[in-house]
Amino acid sequence: MQKELVQDATTEPIAFDPIFFATRYKNELTNNILPFWMQHSKDEANGGYFTCLDRNGRVYDTDKFIWLQGRQVWTYSYMYKQVEERPEWLAFAQHGADFLEKYGRDAEGNWYFSMTADGKPLVQPYNIFSDAFATMAFAAMDKANPEPRYKKIALDTFENIIRKQHNWKGTFNKLYPGTRPLRNFSLPMILSNLSLEMEHILGAERVNSFIPTVIHDVMEVFYQPEHGLILENVTPEGRFSDSFEGRLINPGHAIEAMWFIMDLGERMGDKALIRKATDIMLQTLEYSWDKEFGGMYYFMDIKGNPPQQLEWDQKLWWVHVETLVALAKGFLHTGDPACGAWFNKVHQYTWQHFKDPQYGEWFGYLNRRGEAFLPLKGGKWKGCFHIPRALFQVWKTMEKIQQKNNAQ
Repeated sequence: MQKELVQDATTEPIAFDPIFFATRYKNELTNNILPFWMQHSKDEANGGYFTCLDRNGRVYDTDKFIWLQGRQVWTYSYMYKQVEERPEWLAFAQHGADFLEKYGRDAEGNWYFSMTADGKPLVQPYNIFSDAFATMAFAAMDKANPEPRYKKIALDTFENIIRKQHNWKGTFNKLYPGTRPLRNFSLPMILSNLSLEMEHILGAERVNSFIPTVIHDVMEVFYQPEHGLILENVTPEGRFSDSFEGRLINPGHAIEAMWFIMDLGERMGDKALIRKATDIMLQTLEYSWDKEFGGMYYFMDIKGNPPQQLEWDQKLWWVHVETLVALAKGFLHTGDPACGAWFNKVHQYTWQHFKDPQYGEWFGYLNRRGEAFLPLKGGKWKGCFHIPRALFQVWKTMEKIQQKNNAQ
């Protein structure tokens, strides 16, 4: 057992105790995060969820975003199956699924990006990640409450993603064709997790057929061994592009992908792959950690140039909670003390700066100094997904670490 000291936001320093972390993360999930969204986000009149919530949960905008609708359906149906079969969780997931099924797609089955409160389309289906999170939602609903229509929606949408994956913006692509074509890291990253979410529908054989290509793309094409980092964009041949997009590092994406890869490595019994993913995760964390104020930068330029994203130095909720998941899994699989030490450090920063002890839930956006500069708990991008998923993953991983300790 690691003995590094942990300064929790509401406790005295303690030894690195997996039981403590398992209990703390479980309680935060079940007693704070899930109740907050059930209390404040349900649209009783139209169906679906409001995600634009201010600090105390008041709805400040009623537009609905497919990413967040799908993610919230996934969260409650997943927790229903994995944590406890509470009827209210399943009913809450069903509430969102019904809205998505009724209003979320165009005639060709492509999922819109956003809608009005009553389901009128606002933004065209230009973004394949709307399809990805709808797939996750209905695959999880099919596990929680098996229905042929859920299975069909999930499978039809997944097949649509596979068909569009090499030109997924289609007519909505604003780039001039042929001048600087680039491949983006986001879709291979999502597919590495989405294929596992769909296994009960796709079957193990088909999922296994996806895995080598996904691992190759993530770990060989976008990973740059000379830097030890993952690029967000590469040329179609997998080469470096010395441009704003080509130099872009998104530490949160890279680290989140590494715990997806660890899960695939565990499935395959590939310890070398898990070790490589752990090393990339640690290298990315070291590279992106703000040595002056703490926390992880949002965007970086691999050559140290000024990033084009003006929000590059902000500290975002999802980056930090996904890092906690990756560190916990890295420690479980490798026992590397660096994972334990970094988990302590990231845990302290995350719980002290993002958690709102007064009104519940967590802040999403901090400035470089770690101060919350937007009082929202949800909006166009932040909803009920990254935090509950991460709390669950850390909770369960810490339990496995303790079981491993007990067996030694």
